[in-house]
Amino acid sequence: MRIFVTGAAGFIGQAVTAELIGHGHDVLGLARNDANAAILEAAGAAVHRGDLNDADSLIAGVRQADAVIHLAFIHDFAKFQQNIETDNAVVTAMIEALGGSDKPFIGTSGTLMLPPGRLGTEQDRPGSRGGGVSRGDTELVVTGASGVRGAVVRLSPSVHSQADKHGFVPMLIKIAREKGHAAYIGDGANRWSAVHQLDAARLYRLAVERTPGGKTYHGVGEEGVAFRDIATVISEGLDLPVRSIAAEEAPGYFGWMAGFAGSDNPASNAITREALGWEPTHPGLLDDMRAHYFG
Repeated sequence: MRIFVTGAAGFIGQAVTAELIGHGHDVLGLARNDANAAILEAAGAAVHRGDLNDADSLIAGVRQADAVIHLAFIHDFAKFQQNIETDNAVVTAMIEALGGSDKPFIGTSGTLMLPPGRLGTEQDRPGSRGGGVSRGDTELVVTGASGVRGAVVRLSPSVHSQADKHGFVPMLIKIAREKGHAAYIGDGANRWSAVHQLDAARLYRLAVERTPGGKTYHGVGEEGVAFRDIATVISEGLDLPVRSIAAEEAPGYFGWMAGFAGSDNPASNAITREALGWEPTHPGLLDDMRAHYFG
């Protein structure tokens, strides 16, 4: 297939692009600047210029492809609601451009949007943020699309590998360096799911090749890693103390990440594994951190 990939030059997108090309697909990658275009050309992908603020550029890419994998998202958490609405608009436009083609469209969401405090499954719907469009609304645009094989991959909050430079874990390491200690909130028993970058890439390939449409999949390699354990590995890697802090101290330490740092978000991958024959095989988060995040 010729697959249009948005976010193809990003951390996850580069792995997805390599996975697709390695299994005989052609990739048409979205590039918003020359640097992204150079990354895609070096990987063997064709380049399509455009960005998320130009829906027409995305529609033009969709019309050249046999399938779409949508990875791009504007990661400005100060404008998170605005960015969700932008994503919803471009997803809707791309789905409409596919018409009744029965082509695959794989969207992206996150397990952090699921109700906290219990094991989330692929059958759960994201909770509402109150007011405006939600990620759950965008998921339904994809999985409810008529005449399109729409599916959503929900990624873990930590997609990790030695290539991870800007994800949540590098941000936590940067904060610990600045503060002089690693920290967790309360007893630190709250959990993050996690997945290796290369396992996530394989999941996207299997989804675009095999989905019948109307499905949600979980990019989850580990159901739940205690945040206390993440903080402990950071403290060991930086040779700094690790401390418990109270919930009211969290914004002063974590800044805008405080809500994420305190989230209890375990998630299952059982339905995904059975449906797509996907099995995560790469190292878990803590081992990967020890091996690659402090060099």
